[in-house]
Amino acid sequence: MRAYHVTIGAYEFTATEEGPQAGPPVVLLHGFPQTSASWQAASRLLAADGLRTIALDQRGYSPGARPLEVSEYHVNRLVQDVVGLLDALHLPSAHLVGHDWGAIVAWHAAVAHPDRFRTLTAVSVPHLKGFYEVLADPGPEGEDQRRRSEYVQLFRMDDKPEDVLLANSARALHDLFSPLPESAILPHYGALGQRPALTAALNWYRAIDVKQSAALANVRIPTTFVWSTEDVAIGRAVAENCAQCVEGPYRFVELNGVSHWIPDQAPVELARAVVDRVRSVDN
Repeated sequence: MRAYHVTIGAYEFTATEEGPQAGPPVVLLHGFPQTSASWQAASRLLAADGLRTIALDQRGYSPGARPLEVSEYHVNRLVQDVVGLLDALHLPSAHLVGHDWGAIVAWHAAVAHPDRFRTLTAVSVPHLKGFYEVLADPGPEGEDQRRRSEYVQLFRMDDKPEDVLLANSARALHDLFSPLPESAILPHYGALGQRPALTAALNWYRAIDVKQSAALANVRIPTTFVWSTEDVAIGRAVAENCAQCVEGPYRFVELNGVSHWIPDQAPVELARAVVDRVRSVDN
């Protein structure tokens, strides 16, 4: 594993790489409340398959890229960081993989810059247009997803989510990672257990632009969406609704008995899905 700092715009980000420099580049975007360390197991597998993985600690998670203003965490800024990463590494294009919030950034990036991303593998969180369609449905499927998404309202509040998550030695933050083992939790728990870092991570929620995401255009590049049946945040209805939001080649991968934390719990299956998607265009 190669760790380094990379300057993107006005900020300095931390990143790690694995695999051959000449291999197809694959950018890995983590979610909340994790760091790029969530990709370690999958990255090793992808590197063994000849891919060059680039795992970025995103805005707010890299100590050198932690602006104070909530507006600096708008999804457009997050997408600019990913494109800036390609520019900084002199990569004309790359394959894109994102989990959780990283998937949200990846969906937006694939729509805004289809010339820079050869394929997309989104993990856990589907295309947001399809998500919001189900969320607005008055029927049982919409009600199920609204219940699953109730935590978002807390995370968008000022100060309160930090108080809740950091109380009692950050017990609630720790419990978000259930059912992961302690060894998988500690790297992220350590990174986000301090208030400034947690505030920066929560600012992604505070900067959500619902109108923009609900109107997100369809993705046209080859796409795989990976979803797990035990995901407490994302229900089946929105997972299956994702297909209508992709106009290019599309594959839906369902993992039975796996929680929301797919990169940690099912790295073999996830790496296989990524490799299959990459090789579908890079043969």
